[in-house]
Amino acid sequence: MSEDGQPIEPPPPDAIEPDPSLSPEEVERLRKSYLLTRFWISARGYWGAKGDKLAWVFTIGLLLLIVANVGVQYAINVWNRAIFDGIEKRDASTVFYLTAVFFPLAIGSVGLGVAQVYARMGMQRRWRAWLTSAVVSRWLTAGRYYQLNLVSGDHKNPEYRIAEDLRVATEAPVDFLAGVTAAFLSAATFIVVLWTIGGALTVHLGGTDITIPGFLVVAAVIYAAIASGSIVLIGRRFVEVSEEKNQAEADYRYTLTRVRENGESIALLGGEQEEREGINATFSHVLRHWARLAGQYMRTTLVSQGSSLIAPVVPLLLCAPKYLEGQMSLGEVMQAASAFTIVQTAFGWLVDNYPRLADWNACARRIASLMMSLDGLERAESGAGIGRIRRGETDGHAMLTLKDLSVNLDDGTAVVDQTEVVIEPGERLLVAGASGSGKSTLVRAVAGLWPWGGGSVNFHPDARLFMLPQRPYVPSGTLRRATAYPGAADDWTADEICEALHKVGLDHLKGKIEEDAPWDQTLSGGEKQRLAFARLLLHKPDIIVLDEATSALDDTGQDNMMELVTTALPEATIISVAHRTELEAFHSRKIVLERRKGGAKLVTDIELIPRRGKPRLLGQLLKRRSAPRDGAKRESA
Repeated sequence: MSEDGQPIEPPPPDAIEPDPSLSPEEVERLRKSYLLTRFWISARGYWGAKGDKLAWVFTIGLLLLIVANVGVQYAINVWNRAIFDGIEKRDASTVFYLTAVFFPLAIGSVGLGVAQVYARMGMQRRWRAWLTSAVVSRWLTAGRYYQLNLVSGDHKNPEYRIAEDLRVATEAPVDFLAGVTAAFLSAATFIVVLWTIGGALTVHLGGTDITIPGFLVVAAVIYAAIASGSIVLIGRRFVEVSEEKNQAEADYRYTLTRVRENGESIALLGGEQEEREGINATFSHVLRHWARLAGQYMRTTLVSQGSSLIAPVVPLLLCAPKYLEGQMSLGEVMQAASAFTIVQTAFGWLVDNYPRLADWNACARRIASLMMSLDGLERAESGAGIGRIRRGETDGHAMLTLKDLSVNLDDGTAVVDQTEVVIEPGERLLVAGASGSGKSTLVRAVAGLWPWGGGSVNFHPDARLFMLPQRPYVPSGTLRRATAYPGAADDWTADEICEALHKVGLDHLKGKIEEDAPWDQTLSGGEKQRLAFARLLLHKPDIIVLDEATSALDDTGQDNMMELVTTALPEATIISVAHRTELEAFHSRKIVLERRKGGAKLVTDIELIPRRGKPRLLGQLLKRRSAPRDGAKRESA
């Protein structure tokens, strides 16, 4: 475990490039096979030196309970023989004695069953918690949850994979472990019973006697082979169909989530009908895959249901000749029938669990696909493969320097190329350029959200950076928590929170700071941006990055917010990305990016005269234009 109590995983495995001589089908087959390997690389860490301390306690305890349960099952099987022999002989004392013996056996079986459920589900719960913590830690580290939206790969709907696929991926293997272990022990134990009781069967065919040793065992094996072979043949596409169904379900949930998250925009535009058509199309996709999955279930149920109905009858028919000849007692026949059913159930474990095994296979591959995408991001952060932007400390007094900075896509395509900028403490820098010139990408690289590229981004030691995006995030909970975010709600007093809201023009919200409401849906775009500026006043960062942070405000509101930041945080270094030329009045410097082939270039670096408002901007411009003429007049005089 790490110092903060989070699970520590081994480094991501090296990327494996497929053999170019393989066909696309073979490559896809190898990819799916590797996905299961990738899942176990992380999942088995639960039992490792840095895994859960109770992992082996639960595992060994579960195995011991399974062994004990099979022992009680064998005792009940022996009791079954004795009770029927007593009934056949009309031995009342034996029947009454065995009746009294049955209750302790039943209580023991029930108690072991309950204990086994506790151990099994406890192990599932702790394994899921451990692996979820590990995956979520990797997902949230270094902005990877955001970077996944920027890179290619099979990692759509990561929240569904973490919540649902990971649950199935950790629950099913424990059930399989318990099931396979119980099936193996039951089969081994009761095959001996069948062999001992049934003995050999002699069949007369065409004047020839054919003796079949352990005929009940042979019959059980043949019967299970036919049933299991049938289910494998019929359900061979179960995994593929299950994977497609899970992906369709995830897409449907994502569509519904998008409608909820963008409800205001949809309502204002009157887009309900269009959204309904999109939802219907996605849901129809779900239903089509459910229909295919239902067909798979119907075929497997045909074999499973038929097998469960026929299995108890087969041993009775096989033992009937020996019973009628007096070679077997009624108790032996019933014991053999019970043992045959148990052996058949053990051998038919695959028949009963193949659908769930297929579902686990699909879920494990989906969570492994997310892990592989996170592996790629980690390799990019470590500089493997595609170049990585280095991050370090500045020399001298500079607050921030960009040295030969290039920003690339995850495939190596350049977005911004060879940028050199030195920003001094307290400087207010405006990044301008046409849409698509790479301004926001450059800002993301400065903030550390974009790791791909070259060169370096260097900060002054101990400098704290705070970024205001165009669409501020408003967490769930109280308005006080939303204002303090990403700090804790109680890091500031209620008066400090209210004072920050007052300064940004949100006085009407001061009385609601303890109110738990859907503020993300309640606040307007402008109110959210004002709330983001209130966070600035509370956190007092050294470097402020504004990415279109005033786009939802009118000119007056924008001027007020920028004036507030420059006066309340006069020593803060500000980097702004914006299209409005009016913002030049609040910056001391302006750089312009121009989109070019091979990546955007820094084409202009202008020193601006600090100004407080637009009228002053015009006045300064006129004053500079008139200065030469005034000088000429003085010279002529």
